[in-house]
Amino acid sequence: MVARLPHLLVERPNSLNRRVLAWTVGATLAAFSSGCHGGGTVSTKTTVPQSAKPVVRDATRAELLDKYNQIAQGVKTVNATVEMKPTAGSKYSGVIEEYHEVKAFLLAARPAEIRMIGQAPVIGTTVFDMASDGETFRVSIPSKNKFLIGQVEAERASTKPIENLRPHHLLDALLWPEIRKEEAVLFEEFNDDTARYYVLTVLRGGYQTEILRKIWFDRADLQVSRLQGYGPRGALVSDVRLSDWQPLAGDQEHPAGAVTSPITAFPRSIRIDRPHDDYRLDLQITKVTLNTDILPDRFKLDQPVGSELVRVGDAAEDKQR
Repeated sequence: MVARLPHLLVERPNSLNRRVLAWTVGATLAAFSSGCHGGGTVSTKTTVPQSAKPVVRDATRAELLDKYNQIAQGVKTVNATVEMKPTAGSKYSGVIEEYHEVKAFLLAARPAEIRMIGQAPVIGTTVFDMASDGETFRVSIPSKNKFLIGQVEAERASTKPIENLRPHHLLDALLWPEIRKEEAVLFEEFNDDTARYYVLTVLRGGYQTEILRKIWFDRADLQVSRLQGYGPRGALVSDVRLSDWQPLAGDQEHPAGAVTSPITAFPRSIRIDRPHDDYRLDLQITKVTLNTDILPDRFKLDQPVGSELVRVGDAAEDKQR
């Protein structure tokens, strides 16, 4: 009698492969459904408190024009103390030079008068003294015993960017030009990852229509956050960023005797970029007074005795610099 062998759990190769494949697929699906390394997938839902949600305010073109012009027409004079940090050079010129902060005293009055005196911290010596009347600028640099004078419209002359700093460049940030009724103004929205804006684009008329300036309003509070000025052929001449708008502090910053004005707030942080002059100014305003009388002689800057006179715009003089 032939003994029967016990039944062996042996399957044909094709059948075995199908079962292994089915088991592998099942295990993979189970791993995905339960999470990596055996952990379960956690699905969370975060509810942002209403108070933490970014505020987005609505306004019409007419409302924004009125808001801008209210400030443009309302600021007649500015008397401020600022902490100023100039930066010369850019990634385009291949050199970036950081300069120490200086304390500056700044006066401005319409239509285009400005005077600024910069002093070194601690020791208080004058680093520069500069003034402009809208046509001619004057800059005194005691450390070099030089006195620069030139026309406001003069092109950049110095190969050292920081020497291109001009007093009238600050007027774009302090004394805004009014938007006239006859000027064409475009209205748009702009959004990015951090904020939402309204933008007014003022056009320059004439033979060929070009952008004159852009005014940005942060929709969180509808305050002006950026002012861009353009030259011929769309060149970005000035890019001013305004932030940290704070209320004027009563009698200290809007004292008795000042011209009545509806303005109740002023930016404390101002950044001025001059791309074609290759420098930037960061201003932190520590004290500001608006619309008080400023005597004309406070804008007068004479050449210091014994200093070298440099006429900016004169080819021979500029070559020596």
